[in-house]
Amino acid sequence: MPHPLKIAAVFATMNRSDTAVACVRALAAQTRPPELVVVADNVSTDDTVEKLRALTDLPFELIVHPMNENRGNAGGVEEAMELAFHSGADAVWILDDDSWPRPGCLAAMLEGEWDAQVVRHALQIDPLSCQFTWPLQIEDGNGGWRLVRSEAEMPNGPKIKSRISWTGALLPREVREVVGPVNGELFIRGEDEEYPWRIEQAGFPQEAIRGAMMDHPGPQNVIHWKFLGKSFFFEKGLADWKLYYKVRNMVWLKKRQRGNHHALLMATAYLLGASFIDGPQRLPLLVRAIRNGWHGRLGKM
Repeated sequence: MPHPLKIAAVFATMNRSDTAVACVRALAAQTRPPELVVVADNVSTDDTVEKLRALTDLPFELIVHPMNENRGNAGGVEEAMELAFHSGADAVWILDDDSWPRPGCLAAMLEGEWDAQVVRHALQIDPLSCQFTWPLQIEDGNGGWRLVRSEAEMPNGPKIKSRISWTGALLPREVREVVGPVNGELFIRGEDEEYPWRIEQAGFPQEAIRGAMMDHPGPQNVIHWKFLGKSFFFEKGLADWKLYYKVRNMVWLKKRQRGNHHALLMATAYLLGASFIDGPQRLPLLVRAIRNGWHGRLGKM
């Protein structure tokens, strides 16, 4: 008989003690809780580590992993994931510290026969809008993909073919062994697109699970526009450091995915979009981000 699955939930946090504790409590409230939770702490200077380690009566083992340096969400999840698999996890559930699964979420993803060649993921719901935190790409039935923004726009069925899933994804050990570790050098705002793309390139399908819901607040100032027939999303007023990582990582990734021409298109779209939306004062930062992304200079800003 196959052994029962050992599931580990992982997330990174920094200086958000109440948020991190709320995420662990949401995991403890699961009707089918994970066996292990690994939290990577990015050198918090508040009471995050103390509050997490003070939690008791949990239905799983909790490992609080202190990082040697702040490596952002990408580096934190990379280390937490590797620690979880080293501890014997059969699958790792990738979360953010502010993505809180509803009680039946994990049980819904484990319902039915387990397929270690498929990456299942939960549906992320923005509590304010009651729509998806980010538009979800699902199969359109004609060999392509379309964006949906709510569960009502999805086709019928408990499992829907999807792509580019990150937060809420349940990553089997067999997939990790082929795809490799998360690229921690992306720091933030890049691992959520680069790692799912690598999963797709390796030939592993992804599925959205209708009954698996998690609350995850979405950005409030997203502007969607099209440039030369391509869709772009821009967060108005984003902090300089977040904008830097977003643009640098997207230019770097697009160059890997589709070559110089498409990377240049991506860079041009961000330059124009940021100039019109936030003003020309963002241009020096954007030029720096584009240059570093183009030349593959990753790591911390």
